[in-house]
Amino acid sequence: MTATAERPATTIFRRPRSTTGLWSWLTTVDHKRIGILYGYAAFFFFVIGGIEALLLRIQLAQANAEFLTAGAYNALFTMHGTTMVFLFIMPASAAFMNYLLPLLIGARDVAFPRLNALSWWIFLFGGIFLYSTFIFGTSVPPVSPDGITGNLAPGGGPGSFNWLADSPDGGWFCYQPNCGPLYSPGTAMDYWALGIQILGLASLVSAINFIVTVFNMRARGMRLLRMPVFAWMTTVVAFLLLFSLPIIAVALFMVAFDRQFGTVFFAATSGGDPILWQHLFWLFGHPEVYILILPAMGIVSEVLPVFSRKPLFGYSAVVFAGAAIAFLGFGVWAHHMFASGITPVAQAAFALATMTIAIPTGIKIFNWMGTLWGGRLRLSTPMLFAIGFLAMFTIGGLSGVTHAVVPSDWQQTDTYYIVAHFHYVLFGGAVFGLFAGMYYWFPKLTGRLMSDRLGKVHFWLQFIGFNLTFAPMHWLGLQGMVRRTWKYAPETGLEPWNLAVTVGAFIIATSIAVFMFNWYRSKRRGALAGMDPWDARTVEWMTPSPTPEHNFSEPPVVTRLDHFWHLKYDEDEEGRPVRRPEADEMLAHLEDVGRHPTTPIHLPNPSYFPLVMAVGIPLVFYGIIYHTSAWGKALIVVGALIMLAALIGWGMEPLEEPHEAHEPEQEGVEEESGHV
Repeated sequence: MTATAERPATTIFRRPRSTTGLWSWLTTVDHKRIGILYGYAAFFFFVIGGIEALLLRIQLAQANAEFLTAGAYNALFTMHGTTMVFLFIMPASAAFMNYLLPLLIGARDVAFPRLNALSWWIFLFGGIFLYSTFIFGTSVPPVSPDGITGNLAPGGGPGSFNWLADSPDGGWFCYQPNCGPLYSPGTAMDYWALGIQILGLASLVSAINFIVTVFNMRARGMRLLRMPVFAWMTTVVAFLLLFSLPIIAVALFMVAFDRQFGTVFFAATSGGDPILWQHLFWLFGHPEVYILILPAMGIVSEVLPVFSRKPLFGYSAVVFAGAAIAFLGFGVWAHHMFASGITPVAQAAFALATMTIAIPTGIKIFNWMGTLWGGRLRLSTPMLFAIGFLAMFTIGGLSGVTHAVVPSDWQQTDTYYIVAHFHYVLFGGAVFGLFAGMYYWFPKLTGRLMSDRLGKVHFWLQFIGFNLTFAPMHWLGLQGMVRRTWKYAPETGLEPWNLAVTVGAFIIATSIAVFMFNWYRSKRRGALAGMDPWDARTVEWMTPSPTPEHNFSEPPVVTRLDHFWHLKYDEDEEGRPVRRPEADEMLAHLEDVGRHPTTPIHLPNPSYFPLVMAVGIPLVFYGIIYHTSAWGKALIVVGALIMLAALIGWGMEPLEEPHEAHEPEQEGVEEESGHV
């Protein structure tokens, strides 16, 4: 399509051309719209996961509470962990990657726009599939080998939440054989295993797309070591996904085959090995930790220099440290398994690897501190969240290094000390970093600024609530409170700290409510941001805000790192930045040209085939769960036919409409874009 041309209305049987309304969102392949869709969906699941956490904390606020039954508690902590990892932090990071990656490297879109749309729709239907277990899933009480009903079945009572009885209850880690057909009968854990499989497919598609985009779509002059750090971390995460997702895919297929087709991969009584699941899961699971945290590290690496008015200290070291973290992340998985009976030699090797991975992490922390040191700090909301990330992630990293000491790890395993550690890393780290990015890039999305006053209220409430929630968990764990327990005895003396944790959780919830109000109000009535509200350094701010459909009317030609900053500033004899007299005129020119391109710009056309293809995937998986019935087999056939029809239509669909006019000028524009 042409960004400057009117597009006529069309019917469903022809190529979609709507630029507004619901249909335009259903058929979009624009990376910015897909990023927005990812963001809103991820935040919706964040709210769901937060509500689940609050219910857990109500149960644990008092000793021997009866608010939840054991089964309801198991279901809630399973879905809370699954939601926060796979349905919030990963897609929230994908939202930033989708919206920003082409802008950061001076491109008009990702390499494969329709694949990008496909990844979004697969993710959405994967999340719906996973949560549809509340409606369609079944579960029955575990039965011991002697036929006696186990005592983990959901019970009754006014606070039992019996509607949770048919949801996954084996933990977000799905340890075997607890999640096998003997101890978790019914279909609930099938929904979990196949739902994660769908979500993994969405991430794999995105990873390939981002890698090709970075290596083929960079603006002219943007060498790899001139890319913004967030673009680098996106690339590193894409490679992590590419190499780690096949591991969990194989493991989940084994789970599905054990549960659906009678195989015994993890059944020890029949020659299987439950420890095999732990190896496969954590071989994926520890790189997954860096998949979750590296995007936030990239965001913080963009925010700190802008609000310190300094270049990022040790840019190359930060980039290579991120790559080193990813590489070493594949060699530390068994520190999750020190208590599983692995040999002393393996324990020593993985303890050493765990200590080693702290080195590149420490390099990043010291470089961020070097960026702050001597800077002219502006403590706006994005900066507060970035500094909060730095402090909380450092605490989480220090508690994590203690797990490299094997005897200490034995004592900490399966206690609340572990819960405290990974929340300091994933909430104090990833979530604080994501909020820094939300406030920082909000003008690119809306053209307006979020309220700084409300933003600071949000930050301090979240900071106080976070520490009140998770700091006491260190003490609870060291005092012997085991994780995944739905009750504890009064004589343990754990009630005061648990009550404090629950109060902190509700303070966090209040902070999120403040953020939601701030977002809603600022999106409509926030102060206009202008072209460059933060005096930024990177090329995405060379486009008007909100970002036009075509991104860049004139693709930038990058001459150095922080190209946009150097267009605005020179240095005096002492190396201090001096704003160029023509900087404001340049910004006005960029805004005018950005809103009114002088030549037609061809962009990828919308398509409904990604949506159609994604619809067929969950239908096939529903059919697998119920394959013993006739209608289950029918679902497999229907889903497969839908995907086949979508693939055929996709293959026959032209990438662009025929160029009816201005062909020479359009070719010239493409040549000047500098994509290599």
